[in-house]
Amino acid sequence: MARLINAVDRTGKGFAMLSVFCSPTRYVQGRDATASLGSEIEKLGLGKKACLVASRSALKLLTDTWKATLTAHNISYALTEFGGECSRAEIDRIKSIATENKSELVIGAGGGKVLDTARAVASELDVPVVNCPTAASSDSPCSALSVVYTESGEFSTYLFYKKNPELVVVDTSVIAQAPVRLLIAGMGDALATMFEAQTVINAGKKNQLGGATSLSALALAEVCYKTLINDSIEAIDAVSNRAVTPALERIVEANTLLSGLGFESGGLAVAHSVHNGLTVLSETHNYYHGEKVAFGLLVQLVMEGKGLDLISPILEYCSDVGLPITLGEIGINDLNRESLRRVAERTVMEGETAHNEPFEVTSPMVFDAIITADALGRRYKESEIVEAIAKVAL
Repeated sequence: MARLINAVDRTGKGFAMLSVFCSPTRYVQGRDATASLGSEIEKLGLGKKACLVASRSALKLLTDTWKATLTAHNISYALTEFGGECSRAEIDRIKSIATENKSELVIGAGGGKVLDTARAVASELDVPVVNCPTAASSDSPCSALSVVYTESGEFSTYLFYKKNPELVVVDTSVIAQAPVRLLIAGMGDALATMFEAQTVINAGKKNQLGGATSLSALALAEVCYKTLINDSIEAIDAVSNRAVTPALERIVEANTLLSGLGFESGGLAVAHSVHNGLTVLSETHNYYHGEKVAFGLLVQLVMEGKGLDLISPILEYCSDVGLPITLGEIGINDLNRESLRRVAERTVMEGETAHNEPFEVTSPMVFDAIITADALGRRYKESEIVEAIAKVAL
């Protein structure tokens, strides 16, 4: 009985809230998985007329494969290149194309912003959506939400949907050809998953679905973290050589499926809100979502009062794989305090997940945590340099 009680207490919810867990209807991953796209759509009965929105790189790599697999299963499609930003204007543009084509489903192929746009269009037209990520750069492909930005790249809002994608097809042969920085950015997004879920549980707050976090969601988040620690370096080497290996398959699953289910059914906290706050500074716009989330995680751990016994391994991991641990590494070289106050204020806006902490979060607290996280990161990098010099001297 004691073991059962501990399990319930671990969720931090007792019986106050219903647990809510969600996932895509079907998830397919592996080498040359795109070749199965037509048959998977047919198996699920998703429709015979598609609107396919794709990034430029996806068009170069997959146009012939789409023609073969979709034509073989009598699926016609209108193909359009993604405009570059998941904005209201781009959602409306793709929606017009899908409407004109009388599309029965929407297929998104590319990075996170392409897939966010595809989900938004499908939701507004009330048709199925198929997500085909060409990089394991974020945990968005499996989710029932989109992150919408302004045309200039500043965070605007989240859009939440009534269901997750009907189908997610992850072709690791394609992902192995993407820039390695994209894979590493996905690691940064996934790195925060377990810590944010634990915070939401400890605070007794709601996950992204408006319910309590289930044990399954936390377990997936924990497996995600362990996989990152065990397989990241080998996966980076694989993509650097455009190779598909078991380690890469595991990291792609961690970045895409485990983190996707873990963040949505687990919940978000300060790390992702800091990302949103950082977008108010134009100098951060050239950095990926997961890179800013990784720094946001350091800010969260500092704010939560975690000790170096927990923060140091995160600093080491980020340094080893190439994730940012200082403001300078996300483009903020001038530590303008007024600019950082703007970041802090945006981080704690009403509705932000920063308020899922077990204590009240204010902009001065965020500001102080940002400054301190940056100082810890710089100290760690300086110690690495000193250690490297000492080794050379020996």
